[in-house]
Amino acid sequence: MTDVIRLKQNFFIHVLDNNTNVTRCVVGPTVFTRKDHEKVLFDPKASIAIPPRCYCRIRHPHIRGDDKAPLIDEYGQVRLRVGDEEIRFEQEPFPLMPGEILVDEDSSPVKKLQVIPQNTALRLQCVRSFKTPQGQLRVAGDEWLFEGPETYIPRVEVEVVTTVKAQIIVSNTALRLRATRRLRDRSGTDREVGEEWLVKTEGAYLPSVEEEVVGTVKAKVLTDTDAVHLEALRSFEDQYKRARKAGEQWLVTNRDAATHIPDVNEKVVADVTVTSLSNRQFCVVIDPVDASGKNKFGEMEIRRGDCSFFLHPGERLRNGIEDIAVLGNDEALLLKALEGFKDGVVARKPGETWMIRGPAEYIPPVQVSVLERRQAIALDENEGVYVRDESTGKVRAVIGQAYMLKENESLWDKELPTIVEDLLARPMGVMHKLKDTADPGRRVPRIKNRVVRFNVQHNAAIQTFDYKEEKSRIVFGPDLVMLQPDEQFTVLSVSGDKPKIPNIVKSLQLFLGPDFSSDIVVVETSDHARLQLKLSYNWHFDVDRRTPESQAKIFSVPDFVGDMCKTVASRVRGAVAGEDFDSFHRNSARIIRAAVFGVDDAGKVKDNFMFPANNLVLTNIDIQAVEPTDTKTRDSLQKSVQLAIEITTKSQEATARQENERKDQEAKGKLERQKLQDKVAAEKAKTTWLNLQAESEAIQACGQAVAEAKARSEASLIEADSDLKQAQLRAEAFRISAEVEIAQLKAKQQAEVDYKRKMNEIELAKAGELANIESLKLSQFMAAIGPETIVAIAQAGPEMQAKLLEGLGLKGYLITDGNSPINLFNTAQGMLGGAAAPPAS
Repeated sequence: MTDVIRLKQNFFIHVLDNNTNVTRCVVGPTVFTRKDHEKVLFDPKASIAIPPRCYCRIRHPHIRGDDKAPLIDEYGQVRLRVGDEEIRFEQEPFPLMPGEILVDEDSSPVKKLQVIPQNTALRLQCVRSFKTPQGQLRVAGDEWLFEGPETYIPRVEVEVVTTVKAQIIVSNTALRLRATRRLRDRSGTDREVGEEWLVKTEGAYLPSVEEEVVGTVKAKVLTDTDAVHLEALRSFEDQYKRARKAGEQWLVTNRDAATHIPDVNEKVVADVTVTSLSNRQFCVVIDPVDASGKNKFGEMEIRRGDCSFFLHPGERLRNGIEDIAVLGNDEALLLKALEGFKDGVVARKPGETWMIRGPAEYIPPVQVSVLERRQAIALDENEGVYVRDESTGKVRAVIGQAYMLKENESLWDKELPTIVEDLLARPMGVMHKLKDTADPGRRVPRIKNRVVRFNVQHNAAIQTFDYKEEKSRIVFGPDLVMLQPDEQFTVLSVSGDKPKIPNIVKSLQLFLGPDFSSDIVVVETSDHARLQLKLSYNWHFDVDRRTPESQAKIFSVPDFVGDMCKTVASRVRGAVAGEDFDSFHRNSARIIRAAVFGVDDAGKVKDNFMFPANNLVLTNIDIQAVEPTDTKTRDSLQKSVQLAIEITTKSQEATARQENERKDQEAKGKLERQKLQDKVAAEKAKTTWLNLQAESEAIQACGQAVAEAKARSEASLIEADSDLKQAQLRAEAFRISAEVEIAQLKAKQQAEVDYKRKMNEIELAKAGELANIESLKLSQFMAAIGPETIVAIAQAGPEMQAKLLEGLGLKGYLITDGNSPINLFNTAQGMLGGAAAPPAS
């Protein structure tokens, strides 16, 4: 630091006197010479300049005297208000006294005064008590708003808490406020702590410090189709001047107002939509509201369209909007009385049921419940339903007619065993347990109240049993079986597969045949050779359809196939047991047929065998295969059979080989002969082709020359003819064009002549008419004025001029500006005549 410091204007330094430990401020412009016991604390600094509408904050400000000069204590130190702050506004540049601190010196100490715009305010808090210039006492902790538009002058006793912006209240909107402490709001109403209210005045609203903005409440738009359901949170008087009690619910519609802003004491329960009924609809309202607005609990009311209404609080629809029941000729309604009432002239008791048949329109009263809508069941002659009388419990089948259930009737479901349901779902009514893999879940379920039907196939029979009448019924096909309510099918369980297994095949119908069955029978010969026979039997039932005894006989044996196969197998085993293997192998067919069919007195095998129990007749036995069951016997028989087959095969191969070689030689000879014949034919064809080619080339050359000559001549003729036709066409076109131009010119001239003539005639007529009008006008004008008036008008001007000149004492006068020429002859003549000349300008 140099000993001499030149301070410019508005610059200052602080100098510490080490002897007295006192710091003083030196302000320029001056030249400061530092002494040995003095110390300059910092380089020269510019004085603080506060421009207009700005301020700065000084911490530990100095104390001023009456002359605004800093006060000095007995030690020569500037006196400070330590711990205090001072705000300085626009003034001349000033230096900082020793000990003073410029707040926010590092950033921006000089700040602009804050301008509070309109609809904005500063929330201020008093940090220490003071009095305002208007004499109002502010106590520490007080809060208030400084509203714009205004410039805020800061004070050290006041702290800015926050900036408050006005809330904009638009149309159909309200501001919800809550009081944080007791106050009197802008409308002059006293508010308690925690009380809430709405401000609905449109515009900007600036909440005070005692008011807290809870939120914005939007209005509910009420139309012909929309209303609002409200509930009172506490007792109050609503905006429509109606007293509401806590918990009360009501409806506000567009009849009350176009829009509704829910009050703080109101709770919006739901938005209600209008219920509209057409002329074909109705509804039942439960707990309707009467004229006083109270619910009639426990009552119901029918409302029929055309109408629209809102459901009031507490009201509800029983089944929503319902359509009027329109019944056709084949429809009816089953009704039940819920309570006693009078239906027209009929008194209905509770629980009574009755039917309303169509054609009709019906709206059920509130005392009536519609159980179901019934329609006539259209039945073909082969269709039916089971009907149960609810009063007697009797079930009957109605077949082949359109039927409408009565009020005491209902459809009855007929249950069938599971096996019968499965068999009915199959086309033939037959099911094989081992072969049938159909999925029962994919079958169409049977309608249980429909009469059970089954088509009996041709040459088949079916048996049913009526458990009520204890009678059976046998039907032969082709026919249709329809079960009565108490009837059930007789299910046949027949043996199947090979060898036969009992109860494999389930069937509803018995096929009368002719048919066949196959079986495997194991027999043993007298020399203990065990054989397995594959037999096939042809059979049929011999039944007399005219006698019931014969009909019932065919169903007397349930498993007729199993009994037949067992009987035949027993007879075959007995017959084979008395024969050795060689004998049986040679005469197996006769032995088996004789064992089954028997032999007559002449020793001839019979043609058939009848089972008397069920009249089953066997007509033929076919041996499909005979196989030994013993391994050694089967191997020996197989070797012999293979040897015979091998010998036969080799013989057939040699014969075929020789025949093949012979045919091969014949084919080679035919092929060589055919090749020679083909070569000869090819040479002949080649010669013919060369001759034809030469002739074709000659003809082609000659024809080309002739064609070119003819073409050139034809082209010359065509060209000449074309030039001639073009010349003729050009001449014709020129002639047509000239004629058209002449015709156009002639027409144009004629039109101009006609136009001039007509215009002249029109002008002449117009001139004549105008002349007549003028003459007529003049004659009428003269007649109207009269001769005496015209004479008076003619003499009025000169006489008046003469009188004026006489009054002025002038014989004549002349006025001119010197720029206009004057007819002196006429003027002089006028003067001589004693009349005043007209003024000239």
